[in-house]
Amino acid sequence: MLVNEEAQKNILGLQLPTDPRWADLAAMRLEDILTDHAYCEQKAATSCISLIQKHADKEALVNELAPVVTEEWGHFRLVLQELRRRGLQLGKQRKDEYVNKLLLFQTKGDSAEKRLLDQLLMMALIEARSCERFKRLSEGLQDAYLCNFYRRFMESEAGHYALFIQLAELYMDKEKVHIRWAEWLQYEAEVINILEVRGDRMH
Repeated sequence: MLVNEEAQKNILGLQLPTDPRWADLAAMRLEDILTDHAYCEQKAATSCISLIQKHADKEALVNELAPVVTEEWGHFRLVLQELRRRGLQLGKQRKDEYVNKLLLFQTKGDSAEKRLLDQLLMMALIEARSCERFKRLSEGLQDAYLCNFYRRFMESEAGHYALFIQLAELYMDKEKVHIRWAEWLQYEAEVINILEVRGDRMH
């Protein structure tokens, strides 16, 4: 499935940009931010696996997400390798306040179609925010190697974001997808607004 140009262009159209202080705070907590990033990649892979398991009858979804699982797990290994290269340790997984608050907005107990729509849109939103954060790091860190490291991740997340939106539009009415996406964007901005700006968290 090809990533269309419009989706790429709108990737940073989040309703509330990341606080400019975040990249500087992250630079001071490199071990923590790399640890959190590693677990984010791990959770992205397992989320795709879960979707495949629940929707094995949806051939396009399975075919498109199978390579994403491999890619996300590869990203986990790359971040782990970067930790080791710098003599840093993979810390413990933390409670993800950002994702937990997004989960509260997901449709529950409704039709399977609406639940799938929200799952896909939530994953798209996480990828979009991750892309924006990686962009901040690629432009704001003093370490040239890490800037390039995060630039590559930024490009990958943009593609995943677009893929999840496209899958939603494949299985659901496009107008319904766009309406619900706008609601998700508004809610996510409210979440970002209330969360503490911390350098030890990717989100």
